[in-house]
Amino acid sequence: VLAELIEKFVSHLSESRTDCYFSSGSYKAMDADVKKENFSSVQQLGVEMTVRYGKYLNLLKDDAENGLCFVLMNCEEFLKQQQRTVVSPLCCLQEHYAGYDWFASSIFLIMSGDREKTLTFLQQFSRLLVSAFLWLPRLHLSMHLPVTTVEYGIHPVYFCSAHHIEMLLKAELPLVCSAFHMSGFTPSQICLQWITQCFWNYMDWSEICHYIAICIFLGPDYQIYICISLFRHLQQDILKHTEA
Repeated sequence: VLAELIEKFVSHLSESRTDCYFSSGSYKAMDADVKKENFSSVQQLGVEMTVRYGKYLNLLKDDAENGLCFVLMNCEEFLKQQQRTVVSPLCCLQEHYAGYDWFASSIFLIMSGDREKTLTFLQQFSRLLVSAFLWLPRLHLSMHLPVTTVEYGIHPVYFCSAHHIEMLLKAELPLVCSAFHMSGFTPSQICLQWITQCFWNYMDWSEICHYIAICIFLGPDYQIYICISLFRHLQQDILKHTEA
């Protein structure tokens, strides 16, 4: 039901010029036989974890690995069309996105391993503003960002979402904010980790689905509110650890 709902919602928005924040260009999926070995060691590990988790949730069949590899490879090629060339020694500014694409993997699970549905959804989704915040590889070396922003290698999720989370945390949960300050660790570091990994390993699958759906339906600012509500939920534990 969720798959159908977000599919129809995104399809509807992506056809409206006023809702399309990014240009999509034209891209035809390459139907090559993609193997896990074609990817970096980090991506290979991510593929293994995704397939294992998908089977544990009874969402994927035995041949799901090839489908996921197909989606990841096509996402990379599709997004490459909207990247600019930057010469930099920074690891995060090389041609390939340095991490694993947790958002595309989450959508692949939501779509029960249907590679065509997943790819169509992601291509339509990439036109919307919310894609910049939920799908981190979306803005990797992106031509949609100013050159100076790209050269710094700092993702907008860090200087937009994470910045606003810290501002809100100060007002809403001053004790949690002080606890972080005393630890010498910033809430934005934690939040960037949560958001990059699409909350995998932090929340249950149904909650991850709710996070993705809420941000798609209600807007990217809900990413901030969800992080604040998590800190509120964890407040007692955070304060207990601070005392200890």
